[in-house]
Amino acid sequence: MSANPSKRTLARSAARLAAVQALYQREMEGTALARLLDEFHQHRLGAVIGDEQYADVEMAFFDDVVSGVDARGDEIDLLLSERLAQGWNLARLDKTMLQVLRAGAYELLARADVPVATVINEYVDVAKAFFDDREAKFVNGVLDAVAKQVR
Repeated sequence: MSANPSKRTLARSAARLAAVQALYQREMEGTALARLLDEFHQHRLGAVIGDEQYADVEMAFFDDVVSGVDARGDEIDLLLSERLAQGWNLARLDKTMLQVLRAGAYELLARADVPVATVINEYVDVAKAFFDDREAKFVNGVLDAVAKQVR
C-alpha cells in the first residue's frame, strides 16, 4: 500500500468502521435493517457532528457489509464459532468484537474482489479503534482462520 492511501481506500476504511458501529447498534437495540441504514445515511456517514467531520464513506460498500452480515448471519456465526478456542462461544465475546469479526467474515465470504490481506488488515485496524493489541491479534487470528476456510 502506498504511503498516501487513495480516497477510495479511505472511504472503504470509514465504511468498515461505520458498518461495525451499525451492526453493534442493531445487536443492542434490534433496529430494523432499513431504518438502521437510513439513519446512518442521513445522520452519521460523512456528517459533521459538533465540530467533528466524519470521513467520507463508500455508501454502497457500507450497505453491502451491513446487509450482508444481516442476511448471512447464521452462516457467519457458525463459521466464526468453529474458529474460536475450545470453551469459547460467540456469546462470551465482547459485543463490539463480535461485530468486527462478523463484518470481516462477511467480506471474506462474499467479497472476492477484496484481497484477504486487505480484509484482515482493515478489521485489525477497526479492532484497534476499540481495543488494545491483544484483541487486534485475536481478530487477525480468527479472520486468518476464516480466510483459509472460505478462500
